Amino acid sequence: MRVYSYTRPRENIVQYQPWYLKDSGGYWQEKQLAAGSRHGKGMIARLADCKNRDQAQALMGCEIGIRRDQLPAAAPGEYYWRDLQGLSVVTIKGELLGTVDHLIETGANDVLVVKGERERLIPFVLDQVIVNVDLDKREIQVDWDKDF
Repeated sequence: MRVYSYTRPRENIVQYQPWYLKDSGGYWQEKQLAAGSRHGKGMIARLADCKNRDQAQALMGCEIGIRRDQLPAAAPGEYYWRDLQGLSVVTIKGELLGTVDHLIETGANDVLVVKGERERLIPFVLDQVIVNVDLDKREIQVDWDKDF
């Protein structure tokens, strides 16, 4: 089956075992990967218990997840997107802008989508826009104008 991977590089997705697939009902099922490789610009994979085309088609649209403990520790100054989601975002003046809803990858830099009294798109550029990330305090401090 074709797989879209958010790992960098894309083919790293096959290094994680097991996979967890989220079905249309929102339930996660543990699956063992039998094989996987790069195919053109994407990835293809075969699950150990997926024996035919109909079984593979039933998995179309499933989200792939792994356990957090399967990931390597983030290097200093690097963050997993999942760790940033839900953090409060405050300006250097102490003004609350909202919380990180999700992130967008733009190519140039990642962008925080901050939801508060309105939605803001804030570039995730360390030491310029992003002044401090405090995971323990669950807060990101930004050099950002509240009116922007």
